[in-house]
Amino acid sequence: MSQIKSSILDTIGNTPVVKINKLAPEGVNLFVKLEAFNPMGSVKDRLALGVIEAAERDGSLRPGQTIVEATSGNTGIGLAMVCAQKGYPLVVTMADSFSVERRKLMRFLGAKVVLTPAAQKGSGMVSKARELAKEHGWFMSRQFENPANVEIHSRTTAREILRDFGQDGLDFWVTGFGTGGTLTGVARVLRKESPATRIVVAEPQTAAMMQSGQVQDFNVDGSAAESHPAFNPHPMQGWSPDFISDIAHQSMKNGFIDHTTSVAGPDAISAAKELAREEGIFCGISGGATFAAARQVAETAPKGSKILAMLPDTGERYLSTPLFEDVAVEMTDEELALSESTPGVRFDVPLPHPVAAPTLVATLTAK
Repeated sequence: MSQIKSSILDTIGNTPVVKINKLAPEGVNLFVKLEAFNPMGSVKDRLALGVIEAAERDGSLRPGQTIVEATSGNTGIGLAMVCAQKGYPLVVTMADSFSVERRKLMRFLGAKVVLTPAAQKGSGMVSKARELAKEHGWFMSRQFENPANVEIHSRTTAREILRDFGQDGLDFWVTGFGTGGTLTGVARVLRKESPATRIVVAEPQTAAMMQSGQVQDFNVDGSAAESHPAFNPHPMQGWSPDFISDIAHQSMKNGFIDHTTSVAGPDAISAAKELAREEGIFCGISGGATFAAARQVAETAPKGSKILAMLPDTGERYLSTPLFEDVAVEMTDEELALSESTPGVRFDVPLPHPVAAPTLVATLTAK
């Protein structure tokens, strides 16, 4: 069959599941689902396509209407791709603490990026998006409350997992939560069709909101009324905003979650580096955090268990973050020593001046 796609949007989803060979405890089968294989490098490509096509179907999005969304980056990048292909202008609001490469990617794809102060957290960027939508008559995709976010994961991500592992073939599914779309969209399908699968939700150690027992307040429209009292800043961009979204709260309310665990920022960074250097798997800090949580589960899981961790994005989205702060730009001492170990091209000695070739005029004059 032909593999030619009608547009870039047809390449979203069907991401691979990969077995972990070196970093899994003995006797446990540990797998990761690599959402970086989506065209713009993250799981949020699914969300972007889902919310826009749902709005097109129900008429809430008019042809050519500007779309606005608050994002830590990945949703905005996914939306920028979808909007570019479909012809919608896009404006995103984003806290200025998120990595600069995310801003550049969105702008490269044609989006406008409005920055908000980091001190106002995720709530601040959502408020700014809401203000802009109201003032200019734009369509706000409302990723944190939009049921289409959940639906796209039930229709694609969950089905891919069931296809790869079969009914009751997966013992543990481990994920973080951001919007809650992946969590609730997959969890509700697994609960119904693979009830033996245990659903584990991981969150930052400094922002363990679900584990705190403290209630998240919501507005009438389903948006979070305020920052959650248990929130504190953390390095897992996109993993947990400063509130529990309405979509994520649905998993709590409906009893989809079997266990919650927390991961420290340094452990997330360390796990992402281990995946790169031991397994050749390149993911971001949030992916490292989810993998660290999956290894926690693996340490006590029965022998023969199958555990799947969601890795939301690619590591290239984190070049300006602590994930890469100890990665050298210039040659290290060890690399310089390697350069000096052979007599060929060297950077520690001056190059000889080349002998100038005779010019054409000089050659003709000599003749």
